[in-house]
Amino acid sequence: MDKKIYKETEERMKKVLENLKSELAAIRAGRASTALLDKVLVDYYGVPTPVNQLATISIPEPRMILIQPWDTKMLSNIEKAILKSELGLNPINDGKVIRLVLPELTMERRQELVKMAKKKAEEAKVFVRNIRRDSNETIKKMEKDGEISQDDSRRYQEEIQKLTDNYIEQIEKILSNKEKEIMEV
Repeated sequence: MDKKIYKETEERMKKVLENLKSELAAIRAGRASTALLDKVLVDYYGVPTPVNQLATISIPEPRMILIQPWDTKMLSNIEKAILKSELGLNPINDGKVIRLVLPELTMERRQELVKMAKKKAEEAKVFVRNIRRDSNETIKKMEKDGEISQDDSRRYQEEIQKLTDNYIEQIEKILSNKEKEIMEV
């Protein structure tokens, strides 16, 4: 098979998988994680900046995140950014640090989070299938242009399908693990 097409397809699918992992890491399970703040952008003198570039983030307790800004003037901006985010957390600002206490998740909230995780996994599957379609179109064009035979075209498409199935399966596993983590009481 034209290794270039296969490699490009696999690279693009890997990126989808990595993106899904980071998206799911931002979904709060029962425990505190610094990844929760990865998508929170703070207005730093007019520039949207990730919290982890403005402060030290630590987890002193299983259900608490401590944010210690390097510049205390940024406390209120960080607080506003957290309130605007979809985290649903109320920051406690004591003038030096911000504490985020993660409440126990209700069963209803857990189910919402699972739904959110499933939606993100489904989007990832759609991306993977779109990548497969793009690769297959490239292969069909190569066949039409006489660069490869019909048999080679069919074989290449089968290899791309196997790759697609593999990545869809990995997405399912990642989702399954996230569901278990969310539903863990």
